[in-house]
Amino acid sequence: MFTDETLDALGVESLWRKSQQFAQESRGCQTRPVHTAEAEIQPLLNADNGTQTDPQDHLIYQLPPKGELRPESPGLRDFLHRVEDMVVKELASNAKSHAFDGFDVNWEDQNETVSCIHCLQHPSAQEKGLQVTSISWSCTGSVIACAFGRVDDGDWSTEKSCVCTWNLDRRGLNPKRPDMVIDVARPVMSLSFHPSQPSLIAGGLYSGEVVVWDTNRTQDLILAQTGMSTDTHREPVYQRSEQVCFQVAWVPGPRRGEMVVLSAGSGGRVLLWTVDSDEGRLVLSAGFALIRQQVPHNSALSKNRGSSNVGVTSLALSPWDLDTFLVGSESGLVLKCSFSAQTLAAAPPDGESVTLRAPAQFSFSPRGGPVHSLHCSPFHRNLFVSVGTDGLAHLHSLLQPDPLLSLRVSDSYVFGVRWSPTRPLLFAAATGQGLVQIFDLGRKSLRPAATLDQLTGGQPVYCLEFNPRRKDLLAVGNADGSVNIWHLSTELTEQGPRETAKLEQLANEVAE
Repeated sequence: MFTDETLDALGVESLWRKSQQFAQESRGCQTRPVHTAEAEIQPLLNADNGTQTDPQDHLIYQLPPKGELRPESPGLRDFLHRVEDMVVKELASNAKSHAFDGFDVNWEDQNETVSCIHCLQHPSAQEKGLQVTSISWSCTGSVIACAFGRVDDGDWSTEKSCVCTWNLDRRGLNPKRPDMVIDVARPVMSLSFHPSQPSLIAGGLYSGEVVVWDTNRTQDLILAQTGMSTDTHREPVYQRSEQVCFQVAWVPGPRRGEMVVLSAGSGGRVLLWTVDSDEGRLVLSAGFALIRQQVPHNSALSKNRGSSNVGVTSLALSPWDLDTFLVGSESGLVLKCSFSAQTLAAAPPDGESVTLRAPAQFSFSPRGGPVHSLHCSPFHRNLFVSVGTDGLAHLHSLLQPDPLLSLRVSDSYVFGVRWSPTRPLLFAAATGQGLVQIFDLGRKSLRPAATLDQLTGGQPVYCLEFNPRRKDLLAVGNADGSVNIWHLSTELTEQGPRETAKLEQLANEVAE
């Protein structure tokens, strides 16, 4: 049925491949010719220089050959033998002399005059009649901060206020336009720049609150604050007889390198606050209470009736002993206190988060009225000066109850006093008559060495501070709302010979 059959092969030629072969073409390319050239340069002028010492036989003075002595000048040996004993005696005498102890050579130009170089003002604060209650220099010495409030208003105040800063090194400084204005809901009574961080400022408010501002911030400048709680100074920080009754300062904390804020008010409490920047608050870490019956030799206090607390009107820290601080009171008593005191304060608990201790260790002779300002000498560990409503400046030793010396500063109140940072025997005092009196204890006369008129129309001067870096600058805060920056003369800033020795002699005197 089925058979095999063989058929012829059939092929189909690819037209696509042939068309592609016909479409191929050859192309070629070549770069343009590259041109090269060579050139040479050489200086127009050349010169050779050489130096050579003079021939040895032309030298006038020659060192003698080794082992050979130079011929002596006639009479030189006899002269040296003749004056040897005299020269040795004088050298030995100079080695024992203290004539130039503490004396530094000043190579700068001598300034013979005292002048006011800036009058800083904040027109908005002056229009409200606000006064400069406190001033503080930054640790760099470039920025001055001033607090505005009222010192002569004895009633509770809810008036808004501010803190202003000026950078004196800023180009184009405008004295009537602060570099920064910090608005505050209450009058500010005290200011203190951080001793090593120039952007931090601590302030004490009229309401008893304590605030720390950070001027590096762009939005909310408040780094930490106490708020109104059972730990804060709850009494109104009021003024009696035109006195500032609230103080803040930075003091070393328990940890290495830590600084805490110290505050004191007219309620008799001295509090230490730790800055908690994460939480934005000041945390009470320690507290002290000044109670009448716990003050040594409190005869002056026993005559005063009313509160058992000792109202704090001024405070000073010792630069020599970090455990010691001084407190001035409304009753005219000055107390030496200790941060390490362990005696419990005889005050009933009032909701504080820490146990209050009694810091008073020693009391000095009372004066006739409130103590407005205290300052410890930066040149002697036992000396401090105090001023107040009696118009006198009292020089005290920590070792004696009675003052070593009392100087008449003013017929009015004296609101502030500061030792010079460069002159051991010099201090300045701010008076209620619009004057700053500068005293030099090295002079025979006890009259002021210089008087700086603030031109405030007789309005008081409430505060003053020497610049910590530029020793020739003194800032003065006035009741008319202005801050004057004074450039002091060389006589008031340059330490003289034996000045430290004279201060030591003064400190060793026994009070009459």
